[in-house]
Amino acid sequence: MKLRMWTYDLAREQAPTLDHLRRLCDLSLESGYNALGLYLEHRFAYPSTPWMHGKGCLTPETVRVLQDEYPFLQIVPFMNLLGHFEGFIYTEEGRRFAESTFKGMQACPSMPEFQSLAAGLVDDVLSVFNSPIVHIGGDETWQLGACPTCKERVSEYEKRPGVDGKAQIYGEHFGPLARRVVEAGRGPAVWGDMFVDHPTALPMIPGDTLIFNWQYFQSSQVNSNVFRDAGFEVVYCPALHTYNATWLHLPQSERNVRENARDAVRDDAYGVCVTTWECGLFGNYETLFPAIRASGDILRSEEASAGAMGPVVDETIDYKDERHGDAFLKAYLREGENYEEWARLMGIELQNAGGPFTFGGIRSGLKCRLLLYNNPFLAWLHHHKDLCGEPGQKAWAICERASIFAPDASARGVTDFAKSAIEFVQHAERAHQAYARREPGAAVAALTPCRQILENLHKIALSNTLRVGGSLADQERCVIAKHHVERVMSRIKQYGDGSLGYLPSFETITHPNFVPHDQAAWWMINGWARE
Repeated sequence: MKLRMWTYDLAREQAPTLDHLRRLCDLSLESGYNALGLYLEHRFAYPSTPWMHGKGCLTPETVRVLQDEYPFLQIVPFMNLLGHFEGFIYTEEGRRFAESTFKGMQACPSMPEFQSLAAGLVDDVLSVFNSPIVHIGGDETWQLGACPTCKERVSEYEKRPGVDGKAQIYGEHFGPLARRVVEAGRGPAVWGDMFVDHPTALPMIPGDTLIFNWQYFQSSQVNSNVFRDAGFEVVYCPALHTYNATWLHLPQSERNVRENARDAVRDDAYGVCVTTWECGLFGNYETLFPAIRASGDILRSEEASAGAMGPVVDETIDYKDERHGDAFLKAYLREGENYEEWARLMGIELQNAGGPFTFGGIRSGLKCRLLLYNNPFLAWLHHHKDLCGEPGQKAWAICERASIFAPDASARGVTDFAKSAIEFVQHAERAHQAYARREPGAAVAALTPCRQILENLHKIALSNTLRVGGSLADQERCVIAKHHVERVMSRIKQYGDGSLGYLPSFETITHPNFVPHDQAAWWMINGWARE
């Protein structure tokens, strides 16, 4: 295995200092990784785009310091040069590059100005990073062919028998960017998912491009033959399941890492990249360090086993560890018995409470609805039946116990976020019941504690930023959510007695778009007006 790597998701609002990044580099080397991937998107101060350097983004100077101080660790840049370009296209200067106006996360590959921009970003990275691998992205470009120009190009290509027009415009975009990396004496890398959907794009990129095949619910072996048969080396990419969890789904994460590590050795893959995603919305990288260490141990263990006995091919392996998260839990135990018990409660027991805490395939609905959409009452709308019922009772009891064992402020913050979400929804449901009885005073009183809940979350978000370079946006989300709660309280005081001649539904009066006398909620019915 040539590459043992994990990725740090800078793009999801992380704002690390140099000292925070030194901790990540130390962690990488101590855990047996030979590379640290920095997933950049818009969170790097590219010299050619000073108009998109958000506060706290990674600077070229910081990268150069890290490369000097950690010469035995590859610091690999992960760019994204088509999809996941939202951090660029939602700025005033970058909006012109969007594939669709104020929609999606993709730039337009048919625009010459964007092609020049992407080439300039590659040159920026080549001038700053000295890693032999430069990852140019390429995943989740679901808007291929959406704009009129791209749609026409796709249509023209597909006039030829058997031609995949989307594959053509995708390959024509990424082929030259990959060759630009090759011409600079480096090795390009891309994500593999779009090549699975559009395999005829593969011949359009250089043959020495590394394909990072991400599979978070099974082994990356499942479709790696598509790439191997075309002559490409493959990196297997499991994930720590943070994006779809209140904190981290321990057993599923360990299983995914273990399966990919085993199969990477068996298949003689180029390496393994353990991905971590989305520690915004009150995730916390400091609480993931033991899991990242455990993943490194698993990679080394599989590689050592192969060296001693040859590649493992026994499909009947007993996966006790992956079912129960034992290896990950042992890593937390090495940090202290309290940490192990906290991790067991938050990483295993909490998902067994059910409701919005259950393991699933998409990002956490509870986290998103509470804070991402500027309307925390969406968490009430979608989750009150669970959180005011048995799943909520179970989850609360688990979090109460986890609070006792939380070893530090980072762990306490993760636990307090879960408790705060449950509390908010329960207070909102009490307010709804009083509102439905036309008791506006009681409804307002039920919502009053929600302001303090959001103030407390704001303090946790600030602590996350200071301790581990966490999301700056989370602090602002808490402020916005608190202001909205206060606005809803004012509305209920004014209209909760039926003074409009009707009583708006609770989900209507709590929505940011509520307008008095718009009884039919046309802002919602006429959905096209929101585009």
